[in-house]
Amino acid sequence: MGNMSAADELEGPPIGQIFAVLPMPVLLVGQDLRVLAVNPAAEQFFAVSAGVITRQRLDELVPFGSPILQLVAQAQDRNASIGERDVDLATPKGGERTADVVATPAGDADGNVVLTLHERSLAQRLDRQLLHRGAVRSLHGMAAVLAHEIKNPLAGIRGAAQLLEEAVQPADRNLTRLICDETDRIRDLIDRMESFGDRRAFTRAPVNIHEVLGRVRQIAETSFARHVNFVEVFDPSLPLVSGDKDQLIQVFLNLVRNASDALPEIGGEIMLTTGYRPGMRVGAGTSGARLSVPLEVTVRDNGFGVPPDLLPYIFDPFVTTKPNGSGLGLALVAKIVGDHGGVVECDSAAGRTVFRVLLPKADGGG
Repeated sequence: MGNMSAADELEGPPIGQIFAVLPMPVLLVGQDLRVLAVNPAAEQFFAVSAGVITRQRLDELVPFGSPILQLVAQAQDRNASIGERDVDLATPKGGERTADVVATPAGDADGNVVLTLHERSLAQRLDRQLLHRGAVRSLHGMAAVLAHEIKNPLAGIRGAAQLLEEAVQPADRNLTRLICDETDRIRDLIDRMESFGDRRAFTRAPVNIHEVLGRVRQIAETSFARHVNFVEVFDPSLPLVSGDKDQLIQVFLNLVRNASDALPEIGGEIMLTTGYRPGMRVGAGTSGARLSVPLEVTVRDNGFGVPPDLLPYIFDPFVTTKPNGSGLGLALVAKIVGDHGGVVECDSAAGRTVFRVLLPKADGGG
């Protein structure tokens, strides 16, 4: 247990052995914020060895301004445990991470603090995803009714407005034009809603997700994201995705457009990343089977972020942060990703919003 030497000296072999086998990441932090010892779970969490971690201070290991630093200081001052939920622990190698953190005084004369990290499990994050899918499914019947009961009368209204346009004075034709434009807008909204009611099975095929992202970037850079700086961090060995290429283009085009709309006028950046996360599984329908979704794609921006009160509902229909948004773009993303057997989730704070999509790999995809 070479990586446990500091803990062994402080606590003795029995405690050191318990420290080593704990499943959650644990760090022993000194009064000067130097990391004295970590367990193997912490090495895996931060994706670096104990030797590297224990050469750093805590403020070098966690994101700038992290509330963990305040937790350590408060635990030392109060000589009592203190915790914080949903702390951002993004790391360059470990990617986006969220954890509940507890700081507890070690009870020694040196003022050391034990930090335990309880990473938010995928199952917990999926609770929101299942609610998103339920909300999208509730649109199926609504879309069918709207298509039948509203689109036909709309066509009649538009036709009548066009006939009136020929009879009214030129100065009044802006009113008939307004009627036509508004009926077209309502028709387009209903057309988008109809897509939620499409229950036809799509044909799955092996898809290179990097080709999908390349096409999305090409479209974005020639239209709505001309002045955005794109950064790509791709895993070139990523297996192929099992899915529909056109639908996946729609998913990531919606996410990139959403990110672009949230960017500042100057210095806007969108980062596209891909990676492989073995062991990620989600439930597949009512059969009880669990589907592996190891392929991770993220769309990250440095925009103004999603308001905290809207974040739990961001994939629900008609929820939007845009003044003129319909609130259907992200709901459609949730539906398509769900149809693929995947998961989409959002983490957001001011200056950092990340949409993470987990997808199944194609059979024989490595």
